[in-house]
Amino acid sequence: MRALQLFGDRDLRITEMDAPPPPGSGEVQIRVKALALNYLDVWGFRGMAFAKRKMPQAVGVEASGEIAAVGDGVTKFKVGDKVTMYGAETCGHCKACREGRDNLCENVAGIMGFHIDGFARELINRPERLVIPVPSNVSFEDAACAPIGFGTVQHMLFDNAKLEPGESILVHAGGSGIGTAAIKMAKAIGCEVFTTVGDDEKGEKAKALGADHVINYRTERFEGEVRRLTKRKGVDVVFEHVGVDTWNGSLLCLKRGGRLVTCGSTSGISTTMNLMQLFQQQYRIFGSFGCNMRNITESLDKMAGGMSPVIDSVFKLDDFQKGLERLESRKAFGKIVVTF
Repeated sequence: MRALQLFGDRDLRITEMDAPPPPGSGEVQIRVKALALNYLDVWGFRGMAFAKRKMPQAVGVEASGEIAAVGDGVTKFKVGDKVTMYGAETCGHCKACREGRDNLCENVAGIMGFHIDGFARELINRPERLVIPVPSNVSFEDAACAPIGFGTVQHMLFDNAKLEPGESILVHAGGSGIGTAAIKMAKAIGCEVFTTVGDDEKGEKAKALGADHVINYRTERFEGEVRRLTKRKGVDVVFEHVGVDTWNGSLLCLKRGGRLVTCGSTSGISTTMNLMQLFQQQYRIFGSFGCNMRNITESLDKMAGGMSPVIDSVFKLDDFQKGLERLESRKAFGKIVVTF
């Protein structure tokens, strides 16, 4: 079967690899239809976690497909069902897994496509418990964006930051895959949305999604604009995933008692912060990584209800390099999907 495999730093190739055996007891075999690209993939392609990897390795952490075969004991799925898959190899037995906090698994074997073989292959066997049914009216391309593009945002905004209707929120990088999803989810419950973008074209697109205030961070200091627009009060929530470049400015954007939730550090992993500001202003800071299975189902329900992910472009597997280049160029608005 065809697969997209990583052989070394930035050395990605379309290859032939052995097809999996028939699914075992409690397993399903999935024919992969669409793969969504993420910055987590880019970090992996650049060589992060090589020491933990056995090369070559199939890449891809977020995908959708259809059931090709089922093993003994499988009750949730039948051949032909549309599905998406959880992006980590969790144990299913620890306290966190039993409580539905899948992304806090105490015995996780790795992230698909990052530590262990991922979804970028035509066929894959997965445990039934790590596969999620997709509503019939959700496309493969949209469903491929559910486990991270929507699920991560669902977990950040509602499980961690506890975003409430009518609150104000600053969404960084409003043109990114998760940024566009955050704008849509926040507007859907009546929030006032502030967002940062890197150019005016993305700014217009963010407004079309529902953003109330758009700030071009290349021409304006976003923290100054947020404080000006809120009459120095600040926002209730900051949706952070940029890192060093925006961290302290993000804290300045919070109102007293505000919440900051972060899932990324694309501009660097280490920073300093004013601890006196932290406790005097009574900020609450949440680290958020991935999502749980429930969040993926919630995301798919939103898609079925009409909240589609923003997809910048779709490429065939043979043109995956073009999709990767577009993602790394930061010109994309929304998600990039590769189809098999």
